[in-house]
Amino acid sequence: MKVYETLSQAISDLTKRGYTYNFNIKDECIECVENSITLHPEEFEIDEVHRFQEMSDVSDESILYAISSSKHDLKGILVNAFGIYADT
Repeated sequence: MKVYETLSQAISDLTKRGYTYNFNIKDECIECVENSITLHPEEFEIDEVHRFQEMSDVSDESILYAISSSKHDLKGILVNAFGIYADT
């Protein structure tokens, strides 16, 4: 797994590697807004996880997931806050 200095660097590289969709967290699943697909946990894999912290603001933490679904033949990313601001 690669190591990235910044969130934008990671997003750029993952996009080049085929992770082109954007996922959002819902109550019991994640959703891909671009093609209106809802994925439940058994329908996707988390391929990579990258965590970032802004040095100028230690409370500004992000986590990036590279996600794939062979069932739906798609790959994308999910970005969320990390720490106290994270979605449950």
